Amino acid sequence: MPCWGCLLSVSKMLTRRKRVQAGSEDSSLRRCLSTVDLIALGVGSTLGAGVYVLAGEVAKTSSGPSIVLSFLIAAMVSALAGLCYAEFGARVPLAGSAYLYSYVTVGELWAFIAGWNLLLSYVIGTASIARAWSATFDQLLGKKMERFLGAHTAMTSVGLAEHPDAFAAGLVVLLAGLLSFGVKESTTVNKAFTALNVLVLLFITVSGFIKSDLSNWKLGEDDLPRAAANEAGNQSIADNMTTAFGVGGFMPYGFTGTLVGASTCFYAFVGFDCIATTGEEVRDPQRSIPIGIVLSLLICFLAYFGVSAALTLMMPYYLLDSMNPLPAAFEYVGWSSAKHAVTVGSLCALTTSLLGSMFPMPRILYAMARDGLLFKPLAKVSRRQCPVVATLVSGGVAAVLALLFDLKALVDMMSIGMLLAYSLVAGCVLLLRYRPEPSAQDTPVGKVPAVQLWWDDLIHLPPHPTPCSSAVVAWALTAVAALVCAVSWVSTAGLPCLQAAGAWCIAALTVPLLGILAAALLIWRQPQSQERASFMVPCLPFLPLLSITINSILMVRLSAAAWLRYLLWMAIGFLIYFGYGIWHSTESHRPEGAAPWEPPGSTAREVAPEARRTR
Repeated sequence: MPCWGCLLSVSKMLTRRKRVQAGSEDSSLRRCLSTVDLIALGVGSTLGAGVYVLAGEVAKTSSGPSIVLSFLIAAMVSALAGLCYAEFGARVPLAGSAYLYSYVTVGELWAFIAGWNLLLSYVIGTASIARAWSATFDQLLGKKMERFLGAHTAMTSVGLAEHPDAFAAGLVVLLAGLLSFGVKESTTVNKAFTALNVLVLLFITVSGFIKSDLSNWKLGEDDLPRAAANEAGNQSIADNMTTAFGVGGFMPYGFTGTLVGASTCFYAFVGFDCIATTGEEVRDPQRSIPIGIVLSLLICFLAYFGVSAALTLMMPYYLLDSMNPLPAAFEYVGWSSAKHAVTVGSLCALTTSLLGSMFPMPRILYAMARDGLLFKPLAKVSRRQCPVVATLVSGGVAAVLALLFDLKALVDMMSIGMLLAYSLVAGCVLLLRYRPEPSAQDTPVGKVPAVQLWWDDLIHLPPHPTPCSSAVVAWALTAVAALVCAVSWVSTAGLPCLQAAGAWCIAALTVPLLGILAAALLIWRQPQSQERASFMVPCLPFLPLLSITINSILMVRLSAAAWLRYLLWMAIGFLIYFGYGIWHSTESHRPEGAAPWEPPGSTAREVAPEARRTR
C-alpha cells in the first residue's frame, strides 16, 4: 500500500496543472508591443533566407512550376497550427507559448516536454542561422574568413565544425546584448530589417513578372531534351536530362512531386510561434496575438508564392541554380545588377530570422524558471523589465554552438521539437474546448447510479460539457494519438508497398484512418464549453486532428539518427526535471484551495482591462 501511495503522489505531481486566475495578468515584463510589432516579429522570424534559396531547390528537384501549389499546401498545413496558437494566445496571454498552453491543459510533465522541445528548436535555429549569416557575409568578401580560419584553426573531431566560426558567435552575443537592453528597442530594429527584406522581395517579384515568359510553365516533354542538351552543349545526353527533370508542363514530377515539395516547404513557415511567447509584453494580447499570427502567415505565403512564381516564370525550372537561384535567374534574363539587391535582402532576412529565433528563447526560459521547473535565477528581470539573465544564458549557449559545432546534423532535431510542440498545442485546444466549466464539475444532487449516468451522457448529450463528456474526449484523443502513430509508420515504412498498390498495405493504412475518423466524430458529438474568446479555432475537432496527423507524418519521415539525438536531449531534460523541477515547482508549494481554478477561457475577459491600464 505505501508503494501505491507513492505512485499516486508522483502521478498527481506529474499531472498538476497551472492555475490561471483572474488577476494573473500581473507580470514583471513590460507591456509595450503593438499589433504591428508582432506582425513584423512573425514575418521576420518566418521569412528567413530560405525564400532566397528554397524556391529554386524545390522547383528544380521536386515540384517544377507547381511549387506555387507546394507553398499553398504548406501554408494551409501551417495555418492549422497557427489557428491553434492564435486561440490559446487569446485565452492565456502569458509568456510561455506551447509550454504554458500545455501546463494549463494537460499537466506539468507534458508542459516541461513542450518547453524543453522549444528550447532545443530555438537554440539550434539561432546557431544555424548565425552560421548562415557568417557564410553569406564571407561570400561577399571572397571567402577570406573561411580560408584564414581553415588554415590556422582547423578542427578534425567528430561533431565539430571544420573551423571555429568566431564571426557567427560574436553576432549572437551582439544580438543577445541588444535583446537584453529592451524589448521595444529590439523590435524596432527588427521592424526596420523586416521592412527592407519585404521591399527587396517585392522588387524581386515585380521584376520577375516583368521579365516572365509564360511558356516556361507550359514546357512539353519534347522541349526538355533540346533545351537541356543546348545548355549542356552535348546532344547525346538529352535522354538522361529528360528523365532527370520529369515530363515538363506545370507539374513535371506529377502531383506526388508537388506533395513532396510541400513537405519541404512546410519548414519555411516555422517561426510564427515566436509571437505566442510575447503574451506578457503586448498591450492588448487578446486582439494582437491572433491578428499577428494570422497576418504574418498570410504575408509569408504571399512572399513565397510571389518569389517562386516569378522565379519559375523567368527561366525554365530545370535550369535553376539550387544554391543561388535568384542571381542566376536575373543573369538569365539579362538583369545581372539585380543580384546586389538579392544579396542585401538575403542579409536582412538572415538578420530578422536570427532576431526572431533569439527572441522567444529567453521568454521560454523565463516562464519555466518562474514556475520553478528550471533554475530560479533564470527568472531574474532587469530594471528595463526584460528577462536579462535568461537572454544572456540562452545567447551564450547558442554562441558556443555556432562557434564550435557542425549544425547540419542537428537541424532535424529542431524539426522534431517544433512539430511535437505544434501537435501538443492542437491537442490542448481540443481538451480545453470540451472541458467542463467549474459548476459542471460539482457533484449533482441525488443518488444516480454511475452506469446510468454514463450511458445517459452518451445517448442523450447534455447541453454543457460534463466530467463524463470531457473524459470521452480525452480517451478519444488518446486513441487518435495511437492511430496517428500507426498511420505515420505505415505511410513511411510501407511507402514502396503502397505505391505498388499492395492490398495489405492499403488495408493497414485504411483501418487506422477510419479509426481516426470515428474518434473525430465521437469528439464532435460532445458538447463544447460556452466560454468565448476573441479568437477561436473553427471546424472543431477536425482541424486540430488534421494538424496532429500531418505533424506526426512529418516527424516519422525524419532520420533515425535525428531521433536518437533527440532522445538524448530529452534524457538530459528529464534528469533536470526529476532532479530539480518536480520538487521546486511553484504549483507544489501552492496550498490546496488557496487559489481557485479558473478555466483559461475566463482570462480572456480579465486581462484586457489590465493591459489597457498599463498602456
